[in-house]
Amino acid sequence: MKIYLDLIFLLNFGMDFLLLLTLNLLLKRKRKIRFLLLGSLVGSSSIFLLFLKQSSLTLFLWKFGISILMLLLGFGFHDLKYFLKNFVSLYLLSILVGGFLYFLNLQFSYQNVGLVFFHNGFSINFLVLLLASPIILFLYLKQYREKKKYQYYHEVTLYYQKKKLTLRGYIDTGNKLHDPYSRKPIHLLYDPKLKYKEEDCLLVPYSSLNHHGLLKCLRCSKIILDGTTDYENILVGLSERPFHLEGVDLILNQDYLEG
Repeated sequence: MKIYLDLIFLLNFGMDFLLLLTLNLLLKRKRKIRFLLLGSLVGSSSIFLLFLKQSSLTLFLWKFGISILMLLLGFGFHDLKYFLKNFVSLYLLSILVGGFLYFLNLQFSYQNVGLVFFHNGFSINFLVLLLASPIILFLYLKQYREKKKYQYYHEVTLYYQKKKLTLRGYIDTGNKLHDPYSRKPIHLLYDPKLKYKEEDCLLVPYSSLNHHGLLKCLRCSKIILDGTTDYENILVGLSERPFHLEGVDLILNQDYLEG
C-alpha cells in the first residue's frame, strides 16, 4: 500500500485548524486567522515524528511539546490561567473528535495502517474530515454555549490621548467604583507598559473591605466594545496588580455600560 505523506499532512493540518478555530469561537479569543493557521502548521508537523525510530515515551513528549507550541502560536500567552484553559479545552475537543472519527473509520473501512484508514485503496479520512467534523464541532459548540456563555468578555479598544490600546475586557458586576465628585463610574486597567504623566492623573478616593486609599485615574476619550459600541469621556483607574481572569486587561464597570 502506498502512503502519500503530503495527503496525511494536509489531513492533520485541516484537523488542527478546525480544532483551533472551534476553540477560538468557543472561548471568544478573538484571534486572527493567520495565527490559527500558523499554529495548525506547527501542530500538523508532528505527523513526521511517526516515521522516526523512537520510544513511545519520546514520541509522547514530542507531541506534548508541539501541542503547547501550537497553542502559544495560535493564541499567545497572557497568563497561566488563560493558557491552561486553552490547553484543557484543546485536549477535550481532540478526544471528542478523535474518538468519533475513529468510530466512523472502523465502521466504514476495511483496513487501517496506523492512523490511515482506507477502503479499496481510497482513504475515507478526508471525507470524514470534510463532512463529519464540521457537523460534530458545530453541534458541540452549540450545546456548550447554551450551558456556559462568555457574555461578559469583550474585545475593547481604548483611546488615551494619542494612544490606541487593544484590550481584552471583562464586565464585572462587582465593580462599584465611582468618582465621588462626578459620580462617574470607573473602569480598571492593568497595563504596565502604558506610559503616562503623573500630572495627568486624577486621584480618586476609594475603599474596599480592609483597605482605603487613592486610586490613580486617567481621563480617556472613549472605548469601543467589540468594534461596534462607543462610550465616550470615561475614567480608567490604574491597577498595580494583574487581574486573576483569563487574559483580561480591563475590568469594565457595568453601571457605565448600562447608562
